[in-house]
Amino acid sequence: MDFILNSGLAFWVGAAVVVMLILNSSVKFVPQNMAFVVERFGKFRKTMIAGLNFVVPFIDRVAYKVSLKEMALDVPGQSAITKDNITLNVDGVLYMKVLDPEKASYGIDNYVFGVTQLAQTTMRSEIGKITLDRTFEERDSLNSAIVSAINDAGAAWGASCLRYEIKDITPPKSVLEAMERQMKAERDKRALILESEGTRQSQINTAEGQKRAQVLAAEGEREQRILEAEGEAIAITTVASAQAQALEQIGKAAATPEGQKAVQLDLASKAIAAKEKIAKDSTIVLMDGDKSEAGKVVAESMAVVAAMNSSGSFTGS
Repeated sequence: MDFILNSGLAFWVGAAVVVMLILNSSVKFVPQNMAFVVERFGKFRKTMIAGLNFVVPFIDRVAYKVSLKEMALDVPGQSAITKDNITLNVDGVLYMKVLDPEKASYGIDNYVFGVTQLAQTTMRSEIGKITLDRTFEERDSLNSAIVSAINDAGAAWGASCLRYEIKDITPPKSVLEAMERQMKAERDKRALILESEGTRQSQINTAEGQKRAQVLAAEGEREQRILEAEGEAIAITTVASAQAQALEQIGKAAATPEGQKAVQLDLASKAIAAKEKIAKDSTIVLMDGDKSEAGKVVAESMAVVAAMNSSGSFTGS
């Protein structure tokens, strides 16, 4: 009886173990951003995505586990010859992602190796189409060309190249030295050009300043002369007006009897003064005795005035 009970317990325990093994073989938990490729009798069956999945035990098996994460692949440096026969050493980094796990598993033996080699060969081909100077200037176009070539070939591999970046482009030492000399010459030329431009601009500014100063000085002198001429004209006009007014006043005064007497007295005084001046300036003066007397001089002056009166010189007739 005990043997039967022990045998029955062992059977159920064995059955439970078998059931657990079967459940463990049939239930698959796929992690996030992973894909399991399932084969049945060596043939592709399905692709399991993240989460809980089931397979038929002992018939189905997980043949490949493919990561769906974006990968950064270091592309080793390789030699490339430019269009002008300069050897360069170029390396880069490639960012790719698997889009079709089935093609990545069966389309190529190792899609990572294939994409890396394709990136290297495409880089050599693209660099061979351009010159050395354009190689440094057209990194973006090189990167775009490599991405396009990888995506064209990688479509059969289920992989997509998201972007490619060139890290370093290293020319030979002799080319680097020549480029250094060229850059130094360019910098020296630009410095000389800037210096000459500065000198020219300085000379232009100085000349313009001198010209402006001369113009301003000439304008100032012209304004000064105009003002002086205007001042002189005003002074002459004023003097002439004053003289005219004085003569007019004298004429009006001389037309009266009192004015006649004043004129006669003034003329007599001036005649006497003239005689005195002649006597002072000359040591010997020969004159008639009767005409040298002061009374005679006054009489002569009065005679002149009387003659002028009789001729109408004072009356204006």
